[in-house]
Amino acid sequence: MSTCTTASRHSGEPLAGTSATARTWLLLEQPGPWGAKALTSSHLDPAVGRALEAAAEGSGVRVALIRRPGRHADCHEVRERRVYAAHTVPGNVWLHSTTTTDPEQLLDLDFTALGMGAPHTFDTVLRGRPHTGDPLALVCTNGKRDRCCALLGRPLAAELTASGVEGVWEVTHLGGHRFSPTLLVLPSGYAYGRAEAHHVKEVLQGVREGRVVTEGCRGSSAWERPGQAAELAVRTATGEDTAGTLTVVATEGTVPRWRVTVAHTDGRRWQVTVAQSASLPPRSESCGSPLGSPARMDVVSVQELSATPLAS
Repeated sequence: MSTCTTASRHSGEPLAGTSATARTWLLLEQPGPWGAKALTSSHLDPAVGRALEAAAEGSGVRVALIRRPGRHADCHEVRERRVYAAHTVPGNVWLHSTTTTDPEQLLDLDFTALGMGAPHTFDTVLRGRPHTGDPLALVCTNGKRDRCCALLGRPLAAELTASGVEGVWEVTHLGGHRFSPTLLVLPSGYAYGRAEAHHVKEVLQGVREGRVVTEGCRGSSAWERPGQAAELAVRTATGEDTAGTLTVVATEGTVPRWRVTVAHTDGRRWQVTVAQSASLPPRSESCGSPLGSPARMDVVSVQELSATPLAS
């Protein structure tokens, strides 16, 4: 059976620069079935879902639904739901959690503050607290958006859970169906594609040790797509795997070419040239969609600049 993932894998389509973009993620537990647009087509009150979409628009916050891996009974009654908020920008990376019995409470959050990396609104409104457990491993499993997410994502989530990995959740949408199984790790914010269980375990161990695993990485959701590709290119060129050391400080240009400046906490800087091109031969971006040429990010050059002196 030909799928969008088969076409992408066989063509060697690069993963870097394909992560969803969000400085902050807001995750709400919602068991049961999900539709293609899960916030308004699940057992969550669609009025609340529409209001959450409107509140998040332009704020830097991305809202998604999560559920525990496994069979999903078509149950409407949910007494208590887990809620997470995570900010992914280096220098201010955090993950807070809480529970709620009323999803409408999320509409009282200051989405602008959340998007800017301030957790106070989450902690005040929802009584959130810093998450002290394992990092979250979010696997996209929404087959209503793309069958590959269900066919490949759900077995991965189940395998990870069965092998004792903590923090595994199914999530509604991470983008890039053709890279399934797709994974987002929080609070680091790095997304991965074509994930396998043994590799996910390596990624999560890296997070616990303060490292970024670049193999299979799509990029950090903290940056726009040219910045995602540029940051990963600097990590590859320098061998730097310490989390939180690199920041995208400037992106100049527009489609199809950008100059991205990446800075290290030790004062070093790099200028990375990133070019956007069309993936060939034509393929579907998602199962069932017409043939097209998905945009890809290619790193043309990585040039180290003079180090910026650190403040004394």
